[in-house]
Amino acid sequence: MKKIALYAFCLFFAAAGVGHFLLDSFFIMAMPEWVPFRPAIVYISGIMEILLALGLFLKQTRERAGMLIAIFLVLVFPVNIYMALTPENFDLSPAALWVRLPLQIVLIWWVLKVRK
Repeated sequence: MKKIALYAFCLFFAAAGVGHFLLDSFFIMAMPEWVPFRPAIVYISGIMEILLALGLFLKQTRERAGMLIAIFLVLVFPVNIYMALTPENFDLSPAALWVRLPLQIVLIWWVLKVRK
């Protein structure tokens, strides 16, 4: 079961990284306008997510990559808060934007569990 959870997280996180390229306008809009270099940040974070997912997949880098993913998820949490506070900017329901906040905690717990 742990292997399934590990591989599912890797796929999920890699898909999120790919999403930064396929849905780049959404991710750019997810950040406040005052943030500089928003497109570059979106593309760099997408690359990071893909590489971290690969690192989590590989046994020799799994533990370190898992910790880096947890840190990454904490660092991007303010974007989720911004989105929840400005639902008028998104084609998602306000409830969905608020549900994302505790889901981020679940993702952090999930990656910390599968990294060992």
